[in-house]
Amino acid sequence: MTSKVKSITLQKEDMDLESRKISFIQEFLRLQNEEIIEGLEQLLRKKKAEVVEKNAPMTLEEFNDEIDQAMEDSNNNRMIEVAELREKYNK
Repeated sequence: MTSKVKSITLQKEDMDLESRKISFIQEFLRLQNEEIIEGLEQLLRKKKAEVVEKNAPMTLEEFNDEIDQAMEDSNNNRMIEVAELREKYNK
């Protein structure tokens, strides 16, 4: 690993989001390789689509399916008490 890569990695940990964005833009503007730029563009589009998809609101059908599943779980005693759940995760 080159010292420049180490430097960028170490700096990332010490910067807030705004500083990291500015640093990224500066580094991006120094790029001369079109293949790298195309790769970054594709990565940006892909990641944005993933975030949108992950944060998309539930459809009415999905909401009703979850309610149906919860009711079925309740009717078949597939539940856990809150106290038991807290105990499990407070260990």
